[in-house]
Amino acid sequence: MEQPHITIIGAGLAGSEAAWQAASRGVKVTLYEMRPKVTTAVHKTDLFSELVCSNSLRGASLENAVGLLKEEMRRLGSLILREALTHAVPAGGALAVSRTDFSEGVTRALLQHPNITVLREEIREIPPEGVVVVATGPLTSAPLGEAIQRFTGEKALSFYDAAAPIVNIETVNMEKVFRMSRYGKGGGEDYLNCPMSKEEYETFYQALLTAERAMPHNPEDEQVCYFEGCLPIEEIARRGPDALRYGPLKPVGLIDPRTGRRPWAVVQLRQDNAAGTLYNLVGFQTSLKWGEQKRVFRLIPGLEEAEFERYGVIHRNTFMKSPLLLHPTGESRKRPGLFFAGQMTGVEGYVESAAGGLVAGINAARRALGQEPLVFPRETAIGSLLHYITHADPDHFQPMNIAFGLMPPLEGPPIRDKRARKRAISERALKVLAEWAPEALGVTLAGE
Repeated sequence: MEQPHITIIGAGLAGSEAAWQAASRGVKVTLYEMRPKVTTAVHKTDLFSELVCSNSLRGASLENAVGLLKEEMRRLGSLILREALTHAVPAGGALAVSRTDFSEGVTRALLQHPNITVLREEIREIPPEGVVVVATGPLTSAPLGEAIQRFTGEKALSFYDAAAPIVNIETVNMEKVFRMSRYGKGGGEDYLNCPMSKEEYETFYQALLTAERAMPHNPEDEQVCYFEGCLPIEEIARRGPDALRYGPLKPVGLIDPRTGRRPWAVVQLRQDNAAGTLYNLVGFQTSLKWGEQKRVFRLIPGLEEAEFERYGVIHRNTFMKSPLLLHPTGESRKRPGLFFAGQMTGVEGYVESAAGGLVAGINAARRALGQEPLVFPRETAIGSLLHYITHADPDHFQPMNIAFGLMPPLEGPPIRDKRARKRAISERALKVLAEWAPEALGVTLAGE
């Protein structure tokens, strides 16, 4: 008897997770990845699950919705979470990774799995037969993007996303910066902090406002639309002179040990690799021209002579009208056995993309095995995220991070303390998952 088989297109976070989940269920997987034969505007390597923007997977606490999402995935045997935890770097209350080590770990695991065959080829059409997962991400190649549009009959939506620059730590003036995590979280000294006086901040702010941007030229767009959760630093600045001080440059929870006072504003640097030689500027997604980045960002105290190992970039992301096109299983409404996963479905964020891949991989494997796809419980973060992207108003659909507001409210008397309420929602989610998964998925969850 021939072993069940599925095809997965794209080895980003979603595709890698989908391949792992399906292969772990005894299904043969053919995983297509076009790099390095065909490259994109932002990828730098041929590794799977390359992180092209930040190296942070965001909050790790169960009082944070993405922390809950990560914990659900970990308990379900997520490859992405396993490798992220293995290659974590200090980041206070967040989970951040050494990006190259993380991607190498994911790549190695998939290449070594006996049920996975990797083909380095570009797929230009949706395969007409078999069980297929399309997880090509927001940077889907033009031919395949056009094929998806023909299949769905819907014009893809789009928005612009940006990545932050990375500096060499050896070129940072350590006499002007100090190590400290906001409110002492994590190891207490997980971030480098560049303190700004009022005068230094105002000089930087004015330079940022007048710096020249490198905007993509796309005649199809009447205006540039940014995802709110990843606004370029110069766009935030345009909202007012204090917008940065209440945003990525907020000084709360930080005291400069040399002065004993809170700075007027603070630029934080977060470790980007395991060796601790590279640091990224937290919240500094940008569309500035590279020369302007060097000029303006060197106005930050401590970065006067900084060498930029990577400048910030801006790129176009596309996503589908999932409320019209997908079931909460990740399966197409038009064609059983065809699944879509990752950022192209309208989830935003690394973890959310991988979560979509986890669901698609499990359900594609079930289709290949002759079983019906499963809908995750609404009480879980995974279930709530997939429910949102497949039930939102299609006329106003925008990419979405996981949030407690997507999840059903708690029963019983309201819990007024926000942290206690969020913790209660997370505890309910994990309890529901523990009760549902063994019977529905036939798996034993990883230890608490």
